[in-house]
Amino acid sequence: MQIKNLEEKNLIRELKSNSESAFKLLVENYKDQIFNTIIPIILNVDDADDLTQEVFIQIYKSIKKFKEKSSLSTWIYKISISKAYEYIRYNKRVKRFSILINLFRDDNTIREIPDFKHPGVELEQKENSKILFDAINKLNKQQKTAYILKNVQGLSYKQIADIMNKSISSIESLIYRAKQNLKTIIKKI
Repeated sequence: MQIKNLEEKNLIRELKSNSESAFKLLVENYKDQIFNTIIPIILNVDDADDLTQEVFIQIYKSIKKFKEKSSLSTWIYKISISKAYEYIRYNKRVKRFSILINLFRDDNTIREIPDFKHPGVELEQKENSKILFDAINKLNKQQKTAYILKNVQGLSYKQIADIMNKSISSIESLIYRAKQNLKTIIKKI
């Protein structure tokens, strides 16, 4: 259920006045959008659930600072993407530290990365979806974000441009380059 413009303004007003029912409506309307934005970036269902909750906490804490220069949906996409990449940066630091610690262990073992399965993707062959998401994960941050917003979330170029603070032509270029890079990456697999 998409929230219409007038309803969105009322929802924002209610959220800013700490309305519990408004927050419940927000969660109901945006939980899938947030989860489906985060999951292709971090590739872990449990962590995507946790980050989805963190996004709602961030929204709750900062809604009064929301200046309404963009739509609520655009603002939520920005927070979701930011949280996902923040999670990745944090995990890279932890992983580097973990590898250093493993150098000093007796058994020198490093854990295997578990297979990733996106719950919303119904492909005939799960292996193909894993290959695709692994390839998407190899794109640079800008291409990955634009590609996910366009091809996983189904947003328009204008919406993506608003979310990423870029021109529509920049978004078109990012998505084109992402597709070209994906073809190259997948051919090598």
